[in-house]
Amino acid sequence: MSQQNKMSLNTQQPDDKGYFGEYGGAVLPPDLAKIMNEITDSYNEIKKDDAFIKELTMLQQTYTGRPSPIYHAKRLSSALGGAQIYLKREDLNHTGAHKINHCLGEVLLAKKMGKKKVIAETGAGQHGVALATAAALVGLECDIYMGEVDVAKQAPNVRRMQVLGAKVVSVTRGTKTLKDAVDAAFEAYLEDPVTTLYAIGSVVGPHPFPMMVRDFQSVVGREAREQFLAANGTLPDKVIACVGGGSNAIGIFSGFLDDEDVQIIGVEPGGRSSAPGDHAATMTYGKKGTIHGFECYLLQDEKGDPLPVYSIASGLDYPGVGPQHCYLHDIKRVEYVKATDREALVAFYDLSRLEGIIPALESSHALAHAIRIAPALNPEQKLLINLSGRGDKDMDYVLEHYPLEEYEQQRLLFQ
Repeated sequence: MSQQNKMSLNTQQPDDKGYFGEYGGAVLPPDLAKIMNEITDSYNEIKKDDAFIKELTMLQQTYTGRPSPIYHAKRLSSALGGAQIYLKREDLNHTGAHKINHCLGEVLLAKKMGKKKVIAETGAGQHGVALATAAALVGLECDIYMGEVDVAKQAPNVRRMQVLGAKVVSVTRGTKTLKDAVDAAFEAYLEDPVTTLYAIGSVVGPHPFPMMVRDFQSVVGREAREQFLAANGTLPDKVIACVGGGSNAIGIFSGFLDDEDVQIIGVEPGGRSSAPGDHAATMTYGKKGTIHGFECYLLQDEKGDPLPVYSIASGLDYPGVGPQHCYLHDIKRVEYVKATDREALVAFYDLSRLEGIIPALESSHALAHAIRIAPALNPEQKLLINLSGRGDKDMDYVLEHYPLEEYEQQRLLFQ
């Protein structure tokens, strides 16, 4: 093992150019690179500012509702007949997902930098809602770019953003999903980078965003490690989270990366099939490429252009992935697997029926993998899943495409 690998992975920082190993960086034109350097300098200064830390901590506690609890899903565990399943309840955060963790940090940074507006992309709408919420809290304008397909799938979140005062821009080009929303948001940002901050919604994009969003999300991992030890006297055997861009996953993973006895698993969207355009399983089928100003594993064609991607979970349908995830994959610290649409939908209903918790379709991918592996494990083993969001936003879509009657006929956990 190299000296770099012996360093703490929990607190790993990118190099001076923003790379985790060979992934990351800021692959940008000079004018935009200068702006990113200014954001990096401002963030590096503010993260050491006691007043900033105090304000963010206060908002996490009194506004977000942190710490989010860890819940032992006893009925689900019993039905599976194997390992015990625990949930880190990020779905209980204000706005219903983990996204508020980094959105609060980003809007506070924007305010300190004298910005007037924040711009962002969103897929499932959870980042858009969280950013619109945080922008309203501090008095900033907010524009959210969202693919037309996702606007239709996630209508409740679109309405929430609008009620909160955000302008929702429907993106009608390309696949009309998350990648195209990112493209449009970047273009809008380039029109006025002086008074605007692009508040990226995951651990992707040019440096410093993969580092910065990771830092704001690391509160999840710190809490989870302390809570699990306090409740059980031991660490979980496995920590599992869904991975699209990778913000919720790196948040909880960051609390356990130095614990070699803890297996860490990221679950990608396997979609409808393994055919290109039918999934968004970047680690499984991708190779190194460049997208949106950074280098990462990328689903790409022979020319290096991003392939169309798909997932039933709008927050996961991105052809790239965070650079730190790519690094963790290469050093084999994190295992990346996939779950299909159908597996995620079954998990969605299973948790709802057995625990009275309706999960987001994104989180349902992590649950699906836990449901897949738990029956073969010893009942003494403990699985910790990051329940990154709640499923209110997905109700209409799920009931239309996978009706209750179809689930009732299968009743997989009750056979």
